[in-house]
Amino acid sequence: MAIERLLKDEATEEKGERARMASFIGAMAIADLVKTTLGPKGMDKILQSTGRGRSVTVTNDGATILKSLHIDNPAAKVLVEISKVQDDEVGDGTTSVVVLAGELLREAEKLIATKIHPMTIISGYRMAAESARNALLQKVMDNKEDAEKFKSDLMKIAMTTLSSKILSQDKEHFAKLAVDAVMRLKGSTNLESIQIIKKPGGSLTDSFLDEGFILDKKIGIGQPKRIENAKILVANTAMDTDKVKIYGARVRVDSMSRVAQIEGAEKDKMKEKVQKIIAHGINCFVNRQLIYNFPEELFADAGILAIEHADFDGIERLALVTGGEIASTFDNPESVKLGHCKLIEEIMIGEDKLIHFSGVEMGQACTIVLRGASFHVLDEAERSLHDALCVLSQTVIDSRVLLGGGWPEMLMAKEVDELARKTPGKKSHAIEAFSRALQAIPTIIADNAGLDSAELISQLRAEHHKEGSTAGIDVITGAVGDMGKLGICESFKVKQAVLLSATEAAEMILRVDEIITCAPRKREDRM
Repeated sequence: MAIERLLKDEATEEKGERARMASFIGAMAIADLVKTTLGPKGMDKILQSTGRGRSVTVTNDGATILKSLHIDNPAAKVLVEISKVQDDEVGDGTTSVVVLAGELLREAEKLIATKIHPMTIISGYRMAAESARNALLQKVMDNKEDAEKFKSDLMKIAMTTLSSKILSQDKEHFAKLAVDAVMRLKGSTNLESIQIIKKPGGSLTDSFLDEGFILDKKIGIGQPKRIENAKILVANTAMDTDKVKIYGARVRVDSMSRVAQIEGAEKDKMKEKVQKIIAHGINCFVNRQLIYNFPEELFADAGILAIEHADFDGIERLALVTGGEIASTFDNPESVKLGHCKLIEEIMIGEDKLIHFSGVEMGQACTIVLRGASFHVLDEAERSLHDALCVLSQTVIDSRVLLGGGWPEMLMAKEVDELARKTPGKKSHAIEAFSRALQAIPTIIADNAGLDSAELISQLRAEHHKEGSTAGIDVITGAVGDMGKLGICESFKVKQAVLLSATEAAEMILRVDEIITCAPRKREDRM
């Protein structure tokens, strides 16, 4: 044995069968973890952090759950990544994509046990995914031309997305909020201009959509409470130097009157700055930093509404919405772009006073105010609403729609099965396995609702062998129902992303035959 060890002492490597087992088991464990959150009757998970404050999150959003986990298994990390990407790309389907990838690997494991080479399985999966996608493409509906129908499609998609979330009780109310907000965007996917404000108190049904922009700040003392035809200067500049800051500076003076002179000079400097700002011909000044009493007083005398400490998120969005730019120097007023809006006033939501900008330059802007019993409920409601908004904004661009409730999966499974019968060789086993993995999704939806999944899925399969069937699982009645009548719709883009990402992730994990873990870096003694 000339070569005793190739790797460092602490490094480990797993080869062949063991490596494959490790990656399969990790991936399936992750899939089983989020499996129970799938579907309208999915359960929530509580995530508790170990950091300070032990913050608690209650959620059933697959991506949120997986993002919060610290995972050691490399294959499981791949699944976490695909759910993150799914969340960024289309917003919904984060759980489905992980579950589907997990099921594909579960099937692959059985095939590998019967001595079928991973590459054969991969090429079978490839063919199956292609055929499944084509099956969906033949069945999509596109109502882009008919505005009424398209809007009702959007409502259905929003209700389907929300029905698996905390908002499922008031899903019509929230679906309407989401559709209205997305329709205002007129086709852009920039969700920046939809602002979501969370205010505890009231119940979820008290949430409402408000056109314009709401800033979570109070109006200062002695300032106009209401301004019409506002010209707004959005700034990020220091307005807190009308007194000498003692801790930073060392000033040697021979008498107290000199200190007063210095303070006077500081004050004049501030006054000059305020004059420059007023010279822009504005009647509302929003600053990201603090504004001290002296400049605030000067603004109030000039009849200008000064809002201080509007956090960065606030001013960025305000600048975007009112069409202004964030300024930090005020020497040449003509080059600064001011923001405009028709009316600024103070409104009350619950106990809090907020500033409401209405009739803003960018007509697409709106604010959704969420009310709810506690912060946990509000956070989860915001996540659910964000998912719905993402899906809708993607659907406005790619308006192809499918039915939901396990219908697309059964449709794809049927098509893939037919392909398996036509395909000679070992690949056909892999293609059949793909179809079984697709059927696992409706199975899990039924299981989560406490229904007899085996019975339901076999009924569904029989239904789907009839031409043009629209059968899916109706979780409410616990039977096979007509998805077209029930109005359960999903966006084609989401389904396609789920199918392709899950297949690619499964393929990537299947290719693994060795896992090498590096030796941990030793801390040197710095003596």
